[in-house]
Amino acid sequence: MLRTGLLFALLSVAAVAVANPDFTLQDIDGKQHRLSDYRGKWVVVNYWATWCPPCREEIPELVEFHERHKDHDAVVLGVNMEQVTIDKLRQFVEENFVSYPILPGSSDMATVGPVRGLPTTYLIAPDGRLVARQVGGVTAAGIESFINNQ
Repeated sequence: MLRTGLLFALLSVAAVAVANPDFTLQDIDGKQHRLSDYRGKWVVVNYWATWCPPCREEIPELVEFHERHKDHDAVVLGVNMEQVTIDKLRQFVEENFVSYPILPGSSDMATVGPVRGLPTTYLIAPDGRLVARQVGGVTAAGIESFINNQ
């Protein structure tokens, strides 16, 4: 079960990640997503896999957050970190009602920061700065609490 009080681990971000990260990845529908295209919004970059129980558990929380914020101040980008066909990934997304963009990635791709375990979530501020990292599950309330305290 996800704990609602779980916040991002802020202390290690500066030492382990790029100050102003950027990447370009194609989603499962072929649309290009460049991190810098989301400047002006908070961006939650969630590294995950379909086989990962904590990843699956946080999906409804990420969907809730994305749906509440996507049209004005924040988005979620899910970067899938496994070798799976686009068709299988698309089927998983449909069966689990994932509404945020899913971007197939790989363990050797350039990332926002280290992905030492799944799920790993990074939070990018509207000005493009990397401000937080959480290894382990997140909640919509935890993300909103962190943003509101910035």
